[in-house]
Amino acid sequence: MLKELQLSLWVVLLLACGFLYQLTLKSSCLFSCLPPSKALRDPEALLGQGRSIVFLETSERMEPSPLVSCAVESAARIYPEQPVVFLMKGLNDSTQLPPNSTASAFSLLSAIDNVFLFPLDMKRLFEDTPLSSWYAQVNSSTERHWLYVSSDACRLAVIWKYGGVYMDTDVISIRPIPDENFLAAQSSKISSNGVFGFLPRHPFLWGCMENFVEHYNSAIWGHQGPHLMTRMLRVWCKLGDFQEVSDLRCLNLSFLHPQRFYPIPFRQWRRYYEVWDTDPSFNDSYALHLWNYMNKEGRTVVQGSNTLAENLYRKHCPRTHRVLIQGSEGSVTQELGPGDT
Repeated sequence: MLKELQLSLWVVLLLACGFLYQLTLKSSCLFSCLPPSKALRDPEALLGQGRSIVFLETSERMEPSPLVSCAVESAARIYPEQPVVFLMKGLNDSTQLPPNSTASAFSLLSAIDNVFLFPLDMKRLFEDTPLSSWYAQVNSSTERHWLYVSSDACRLAVIWKYGGVYMDTDVISIRPIPDENFLAAQSSKISSNGVFGFLPRHPFLWGCMENFVEHYNSAIWGHQGPHLMTRMLRVWCKLGDFQEVSDLRCLNLSFLHPQRFYPIPFRQWRRYYEVWDTDPSFNDSYALHLWNYMNKEGRTVVQGSNTLAENLYRKHCPRTHRVLIQGSEGSVTQELGPGDT
């Protein structure tokens, strides 16, 4: 009888300790902490699985915009079994919210169970790549397009090292991409670098990094980005024109039809912020690039506007729509599954 009583007391004590530990975690960082199982993850080990969907923020910005939140959330929903990794230059401690910040989007994304927010350490990322010597010499304060150039470099390095799919933070995922080694056509024979995917250590990306350094010219916007991808693609492949909605292939590389990511071309970017009589189905698309670089007018998604963009938010990133657009925040403290609606 005494042994049974002692055993019961031990069980109660262990349960109490566990409760106090969880309470301590919550009180130390309120709702901004990542779930303990995520906070302990090593970014290199996670990326090393080779299946990550990768987003980058090369500015110091710590509060993602609704569009960024939608891009990350939609990827988490479309790829529920894969880690969605958001590397942020302004993030020093990947487990806690920056002080004096409301950061609704940060909290929203942190709560999704397959989204991981990690610091972006460019020097470490560029180690053992052709970009290392360039980064050691470049003066970022004199670079006109530094945020874009540094992002162009980072995306090449991270996908070359670890593999996976890179996406710009204005790309809304709508269905899985079936290809492993691919570039996204912006138009016939013109490649984008806003979305691409490769297995680790693919020689195409090593060649891109070498070309980046050898022909570096940051004064021309896109020279290190889509122009670079297009230059390398022409060296790598002899491609014809697209026939209907079919992709082109050479060696072990796929060049995906413009409909896959760019069914609305950049000159028509405002159409995302217009009301359509009938929203397009985008049946031939894997994701949609909303051309945020073109949006100098600062157009945003407005609650109740019924624009194409709002309807995309409502369907593909419902949590973002509900919290950041509708403003009915509710609770973002609990861990959310990839398919949470």
